[in-house]
Amino acid sequence: MTTREVEHEITVRAAADAVYRLIAEVENWPTLFPPTVHVEHLERGADDERIRIWATANGRPKTWTSRRTLDDDRLRIGFRQEVSAPPVAAMGGAWLVEPAGAGECRVRLLHDYRAVDDDPAHLAWIDQAVDRNSRAELAALKANAELALGARESTLSFEDSVHVQGSAADVYDFLNDAGRWSERLPHVAAVTLEEETPGIQILRMDTKAKDGSTHTTESVRVCSPHRLIVYKQTTLPALMSLHTGAWVLREDTPGSTTVTSRHTVVVDEENITAVLGPTASVADARRHLRDALGANSRATLGHAKAHAEARR
Repeated sequence: MTTREVEHEITVRAAADAVYRLIAEVENWPTLFPPTVHVEHLERGADDERIRIWATANGRPKTWTSRRTLDDDRLRIGFRQEVSAPPVAAMGGAWLVEPAGAGECRVRLLHDYRAVDDDPAHLAWIDQAVDRNSRAELAALKANAELALGARESTLSFEDSVHVQGSAADVYDFLNDAGRWSERLPHVAAVTLEEETPGIQILRMDTKAKDGSTHTTESVRVCSPHRLIVYKQTTLPALMSLHTGAWVLREDTPGSTTVTSRHTVVVDEENITAVLGPTASVADARRHLRDALGANSRATLGHAKAHAEARR
């Protein structure tokens, strides 16, 4: 069997321990790494953990389970996939963060992998996916560590909630069946939904704006009945460089449910004036996105509420 070993690296203008922490805390990954959609802890110890990752590879959604070992002293994180997604037969590697002078560090990302049936075509596909994702992840890590993403004015997180006199299962059915949203939601002009693997969806949608224009988005969604749908937009409107979100369902009592829509967005500062006019600022863009995304979410929540309450 052919085992490929590859290495990618980048220099980051930030302290090594701070960069290590960004990588170690997997809850950062959907906003930190472009390919990552969602990560969940399955097991968690003092220096090892088991996680499930949903991410895109060559534009297609994949999911796998990995074990990680964290060495805080050596700033090293080893990983090994337990269950790989075809055409990957096995994959592992490590993150190594090395101090490289005052206020800088070198991040090395190592991979070793094999292809299903040792197929050369499968191996070439993995080569391409690993190279593309590694370069994207390292570039995003560098940018976010150096610009301190969480503190930037261009980052915005918010949520809206509604109380439903209905079951979480009925609300979830409405949100999960997004292929029917053009029939059910006035702000959705057209929609297509792919779900080759149960619980992993690709949602393409044309959404109407207040001025009558439409914009097209594409999202990867991870669906966990009847509690959670998380998503990450892979095709974005011009005003955003990042958009992740979630629909969170909590059944308070039998037949009584709280549903929350959450958003995290990063304003694409280079496109502000092109979209909003020559005098627009980051603050104007934040307000615009809060109003537009919030209005659509509240409309969706309202229709989900009506759907669930009609089924009581």
